[in-house]
Amino acid sequence: MQQKIVLIGGPSTGKTTVLNNLISRDFFCMEEVSREVILKAKEKGIDQLFLTEPLLFSTMLLEGREQQYKIANKTNHKLVFFDRGLPDIYAYMNYFKTSYPAVFLEKSKQYKYDAIFHFSPWKQIHTTDNERYETFEQAVTIDQFLVDAYKKLGYTITNVPFGKVEERTNFILNSLSCDL
Repeated sequence: MQQKIVLIGGPSTGKTTVLNNLISRDFFCMEEVSREVILKAKEKGIDQLFLTEPLLFSTMLLEGREQQYKIANKTNHKLVFFDRGLPDIYAYMNYFKTSYPAVFLEKSKQYKYDAIFHFSPWKQIHTTDNERYETFEQAVTIDQFLVDAYKKLGYTITNVPFGKVEERTNFILNSLSCDL
């Protein structure tokens, strides 16, 4: 039976680095779709799509993450890792106080995950770039909105301890209840 595992946490907490480590170990992983959406918008001359049209940005993310989920269902991999899940979208919209239609919460209830691993804000590794512009303080607040969103949906959240990439990856793998 397949397990769908989501890595959650505020910006710049090490999720993607651990996901890349999982990829290097030949695990099936779904990468974050927001950077792709942001880059496509920039190609069209929209510098900060989330800030200028948050609902459009979020709708594009919803479509991308829903598609990832469907792709995962079609694979025969026992483990599928996701860099963020559908509930992240409405958590961010709540953080930005953006009104959104019920479909965002409905899809989050429809597409269920088996395990949620949380990466806490970590000041030592926090960085910004063209697609990740949140300050550390903003990342801490966003993180709380993310945790609240998943808890509201009834998920049990496992916190990933700080440490080297390999240690964090091994922690996740050792926490899963299946033969690797």
